[in-house]
Amino acid sequence: MSMEANKDLVRAYFTAFRDRDAAWWQRFIAPDFVRHDPGLAFEVRGPAGVARLGEVLHGAFSDIEMHIAEVIAEGDRVLARLRFTGRHTGEFEGTPATGTTVDIAVMDYFRIADGRLVEHWALMDNLSMLKQIGAVAP
Repeated sequence: MSMEANKDLVRAYFTAFRDRDAAWWQRFIAPDFVRHDPGLAFEVRGPAGVARLGEVLHGAFSDIEMHIAEVIAEGDRVLARLRFTGRHTGEFEGTPATGTTVDIAVMDYFRIADGRLVEHWALMDNLSMLKQIGAVAP
């Protein structure tokens, strides 16, 4: 795939995640896909792992949007800089729903092989999110 096609694949990932598009995940998330994410208490592997992550985040936040600011590609690697926004309408890491709007910075780095996402390194500003929902003091 070209670098532009790789960038388009990553952009499509965010749309599919927002829309919880399981058919897209089955087609474009490799079975051995792994997400490296120090902020998660569970492992994300393959399309089922992405679905579980979706359940957790969509269960805690409604009106989720991922506002992509920049996408950079080099070979089989793609970096996306974006903002995650949503409204805290369900329990998240022990904190009951507050109705608060969250807006945090995210950096996502992907590796692509054979037209599929195979590896993902995620850095979300979880501390800011926890502050915004009142789970930790500002």
